[in-house]
Amino acid sequence: MRLKLPPKVQYIIEKLNGAGFEAYAVGGCVRDSILGREPDDWDITTSAKPLQVKELFARTVDTGLQHGTVTVLLDKDSYEVTTYRIDGEYLDGRHPRQVEFTSRLEEDLQRRDFTINAMAYSRETGLVDCFQGMKDMQLHRVRCVGEPRERFSEDALRILRAVRFAAQLGFGIEERTREAIRQLAPTLEKISAERIRVELNKLLISPRPQLLREAWELGITAVVLPEFDRAMDTPQNVPEHFCTVGEHTLRALELVEAAPVLRWTMLLHDLAKPQVRTTGLGGIDYFPHHQEKGEQLAVEVLRRLRFDNETVRRVRLLVRWHDVILEPQAEAVRRAVSQLGRELFPLYLQVRRADILAQRPLRRQEKLSELARVEEIFAQILERGDCLAVKELAVNGKDLMALGLKPGPGLGETLERLLDLVLEDPQRNTREYLLKTARDIPIR
Repeated sequence: MRLKLPPKVQYIIEKLNGAGFEAYAVGGCVRDSILGREPDDWDITTSAKPLQVKELFARTVDTGLQHGTVTVLLDKDSYEVTTYRIDGEYLDGRHPRQVEFTSRLEEDLQRRDFTINAMAYSRETGLVDCFQGMKDMQLHRVRCVGEPRERFSEDALRILRAVRFAAQLGFGIEERTREAIRQLAPTLEKISAERIRVELNKLLISPRPQLLREAWELGITAVVLPEFDRAMDTPQNVPEHFCTVGEHTLRALELVEAAPVLRWTMLLHDLAKPQVRTTGLGGIDYFPHHQEKGEQLAVEVLRRLRFDNETVRRVRLLVRWHDVILEPQAEAVRRAVSQLGRELFPLYLQVRRADILAQRPLRRQEKLSELARVEEIFAQILERGDCLAVKELAVNGKDLMALGLKPGPGLGETLERLLDLVLEDPQRNTREYLLKTARDIPIR
């Protein structure tokens, strides 16, 4: 098998070879190249020690010398070059107590998580596959290198990574690996929220976000996302639904584009339903205020997973709005866009569409037609350039102060009242009309 290595990767390997050292591209970049996917980055493993690597290249960064890693800088690109190593005992489910450098590539590959990630390649040697990674790729399966319990005991995050790789690659998980995951899933409690977030995010934006179900079946979400487990156990005895809250969530995840904000919104949009579910006459379920509760829950989950403030803001707003049904009228759409913002309103439309499609077909076409009309009206509003925010009014705070208004809350309130009039009728957004109207608004 012959793989195409980027020129700079080939240069680093040849430079190391020329100095008498072995060197290979290794891990995920080899896996992705075999699959015809574009690798996110290229890692290189070598028999050279870190200081020997540093001597060979003009620009390097000491990324982790104690673990054998040096980053080589070539122009604006960077490549991690790591010495063959054997990991010592893992004491915290994440870090080895110490590492030992080795001269044998096979010993380095033996410490890696899955067989599909334990292959190395160089033009001179070709593919080095000591653990049947190619066979597992042909069988479309994720399998641990060696004993699964040992690999997961070394780093518990590998438990979640197994499901993530299955979702990204369209693979299944080999049975012994599955059983070890089921047994050791509780050890994910040792892993930091940041590392959990990264893996969950990659799973959700993968081509198969519905593999979250597998994470649930294997006991993973019970540790990292217990709210989802409660949703999987919560029925929805209502005309619009035919499955549990969790199953509806899994269906909805597939129906939005693979963008983090959208996928997290669909994951979280109904997870407060177990908290508010009540059953009335005839066995019909009700979920009062699940949008507001859902917004609170979304913030709790995202904060727990250490998400950035902007992602939290966007997801919380979309969760709050996910069940809002807009009348296909220009004023209603303008007011909604004014509250959500131009950048979030198209995401709201995707969320609404996915939520409808993940429900029972009852009145589905009618709902989708109304939503399509709302989308058309939104496009017309943008094309006309209707005023949708205070900053787009034909007057500003200075203009109102010239009328005698004092700086403070009253000024802002007056601008909001003017915006309310303009949202009702965009023709009112003229300087003359707004100044005349502002004179008639009581000054506070």
